[in-house]
Amino acid sequence: MIQLEIREKNLKGSSFYIDSFFNLMKPRVMSLVLFTCMVGLVIAPKEVSILNSIFSLIAVALGAGAAGTLNMWYESDLDALMSRTCLRPIPAGQVTKNQAFLFGVLLSVISVTLLYFSSNLMSAILLLFTIFFYFFIYTVWLKRRTPQNIVIGGAAGALPPAIGWTIATGALTIEPIILFLIIFFWTPSHFWALSIYKSDDYKKANIPMLPNIYGVDTTKKNIFIYSLLMLPVISLPYILNFLSAFYFLPTLALTIYYIYLCGTLLKSKNKTGNNLIARKIFLYSIFYLFFIFLLILLDYFIVNFYG
Repeated sequence: MIQLEIREKNLKGSSFYIDSFFNLMKPRVMSLVLFTCMVGLVIAPKEVSILNSIFSLIAVALGAGAAGTLNMWYESDLDALMSRTCLRPIPAGQVTKNQAFLFGVLLSVISVTLLYFSSNLMSAILLLFTIFFYFFIYTVWLKRRTPQNIVIGGAAGALPPAIGWTIATGALTIEPIILFLIIFFWTPSHFWALSIYKSDDYKKANIPMLPNIYGVDTTKKNIFIYSLLMLPVISLPYILNFLSAFYFLPTLALTIYYIYLCGTLLKSKNKTGNNLIARKIFLYSIFYLFFIFLLILLDYFIVNFYG
């Protein structure tokens, strides 16, 4: 009986330990990366075998996890100060900094190597660049130095659909660049909305987010401007005959509502209203991007199989 209890505790401990390393990889971010990469892979003009597709997507997921892990390793001191991040594995004492660093480096090597052998050199280089850009350019260089950290750093998060496209084709063309631009122009309004209702957290950690440097009113104007910029960006696939009206019309409706929300935030006059609307924008923006890429995927299948 005692041995059984000890065994159960060991199993629970092992499971908790594995979960801690998995959480280092930022699984929610990783799932969005994986989905947008899969869309780029599926809609590309060349077919890839099921086996190669699976291994390639696993590689990209591991690469995203590597970037997330290295980010948490470097920012563990900041994470400990913020209510949003204080329960992450390192500040919570579940994983040591050395363990996280080694895990992040190992994931980086495995992911890039696996992608090279399962697809091609171009996609492996893009994945390596994404990890490098997210860690060195965004995390180490930009985040603690400029309120434009999100704008420039957003390039890393916008690359997965382009990686998916190159997995199939080995080349970059206008289509994956458009997919990149959709995420790139979506990122600032998404994260600046978060920075409004979490501004106290960022202030405590001394991270120069836009609301803390230039004020909430300036941030709201920038959020609204970037929401407007989504209109021409989401229109490009339709204008260039890359996608059909099946994609364009619902995406246009989703974008108009997004602009409406950001406009409502712009008109808000008090802190409580700002925080409530900003939180709504942040949550909606996640579903907004997901549905855009879901519509891209559905458009591809409808046009190619029923069109």
